[in-house]
Amino acid sequence: MARNYRDAVHNIIRIETDRPVGRLLVDLVDTREFQRLRRIRQLGLAYFAYQGAEHSRFTHSLGAQHLATRMLDRLRTKYHISDEDYTAVRVAALLHDVGHGPFSHVIESILGFHHERFSIEAIMSEDTEIGQVLNSHSDSMASDVAAIIRGDFRRVALAQLVSSQLDVDRMDYLLRDSLMTGAKYGIYDLEWIIKSVEINEADDHLYVSAPGIFAVEDYLQARYYMFRQVYFHRTLRSAEAVLKSLLRRAIDVNSSGGDVWHRSETPFGKVLRNETLDLGEHLSLDDADFLFYIKEWRSSTDRILADLSSRFLDRRLFKAFDLDMPAQERSAFISSARQIVANRGLDPEYYVVEDAMNDGSNYFYTRDKGKQKDLIYVEHGFSRPEIREISEVSAAVRGLQEGYSLHRLCFPAELKDEIGKLYHSI
Repeated sequence: MARNYRDAVHNIIRIETDRPVGRLLVDLVDTREFQRLRRIRQLGLAYFAYQGAEHSRFTHSLGAQHLATRMLDRLRTKYHISDEDYTAVRVAALLHDVGHGPFSHVIESILGFHHERFSIEAIMSEDTEIGQVLNSHSDSMASDVAAIIRGDFRRVALAQLVSSQLDVDRMDYLLRDSLMTGAKYGIYDLEWIIKSVEINEADDHLYVSAPGIFAVEDYLQARYYMFRQVYFHRTLRSAEAVLKSLLRRAIDVNSSGGDVWHRSETPFGKVLRNETLDLGEHLSLDDADFLFYIKEWRSSTDRILADLSSRFLDRRLFKAFDLDMPAQERSAFISSARQIVANRGLDPEYYVVEDAMNDGSNYFYTRDKGKQKDLIYVEHGFSRPEIREISEVSAAVRGLQEGYSLHRLCFPAELKDEIGKLYHSI
């Protein structure tokens, strides 16, 4: 017996329910915490730029589990992997994103949390359906799964399948996001990577056999271009800027007793009071909750909150200019732009947003010896092959370590011409 999921990327994801691991997986899929992921968009606000980007964390999590299963099944033909470890890795791949908040990563930066902490807490809790299912399977399953996601599992090589710079999470989201956005930058040779991954049993880490190095280079370059062209898309980032401004305004107005409609006894009431949510409160929220309140707020008597809410819902987003200029000129330009916005009767505290990201190298490939478990190793040489860190042998990967940063100024689109004249005069 089996449960089959029709998937846009992997076609059919089949979970064998006549085996203990399969029954465990489908029981976890059916929990309320995992079903909630259907209501969390995988790409946050990317649908403002790519209308097809409506896919969910639910579909991605199933895809990651599917890839973990394929990798494990191939590795098991050559290396010993116990049934317990095999099950734990598949479960960790399935549950790695269960702690994501509304709009995925966007809300994390606003409310100051990291989804991984909530994922681990949900897995270890006796109060969640996920925790109860795991504990009914075995006494150690929850702690093993949490250790894999946290990165301190006893078999590092197996944990790398779920959390590393070459893991099933990234492998799935690149292909899935590329397909759903229509951008072709995320396509790489998945089959050759699966064929090429090996375990260095002496040092307990994964590596890629020599014929697979070009597929890994392709994969890392796909990540680079997806971040440059999709995840850092100026329309997507502009939508995030509007959302952050309106939520910040809602919190500010609420703290001063202004008109911000909400039910104070709900988790969203705690969000507006800038209070920390506990696990149950966090897992009760999804994209729909935020959209519901934003729809209510465009009727607020607070002019700024009402306007920002309408801009967000009606896709009247901010315009964004790259601040690729010397620091002194940048400071003068921002100051002048804020004055232009103020002269139009708009508060620059909410209508002028600097969008800065200076650690882009973390998203492509970083060679941090302090994070040995995250490094990608490859087999180099044919007559006397040796296992080496990939940037030592690949010029293409060394180029990716130069990183990428962005610094943009977002402001109301109706001021584009006026601020544009100032921009081009610098």
